[in-house]
Amino acid sequence: MAAHSGKAIVVSMKDTAETPTMQVVAGLRSRRIAFNGETVDVTHAESPGQWRELLGGVGVRSASISGDGVFTNGAGSEVVRAAHFDQSLREMTFLVPGLGTFEGKFQVTQLEFAGEYNGEVTNTMAFESSGAVTFTAET
Repeated sequence: MAAHSGKAIVVSMKDTAETPTMQVVAGLRSRRIAFNGETVDVTHAESPGQWRELLGGVGVRSASISGDGVFTNGAGSEVVRAAHFDQSLREMTFLVPGLGTFEGKFQVTQLEFAGEYNGEVTNTMAFESSGAVTFTAET
């Protein structure tokens, strides 16, 4: 399989719940998606060999998207800012070239701006999933 450039990863967020328009979250230099699964420990006195036993298929799953980069005051930045201050859930996509697209509803859980005296304004953002996250393989 061929390698792909990290800058080709695309994070997009829906303008509002009522419109179908997706805006690219612009200015990001790094983007990450992490999947988490809660475990349910059912180990008991008769568990074999003192090994932990987990109950399959019952833990809560979640996804987290995060990124940081240069602040650009465009439509993508406005969508993230509005979603954060509204505390609304928005449809998001996370495209990984050569792999596919992850889609679901997310809430903005972190929005941070910073800047050095002689540097650019940067931002850091994080999003947490609400409900199922689907995957569509690239064809």
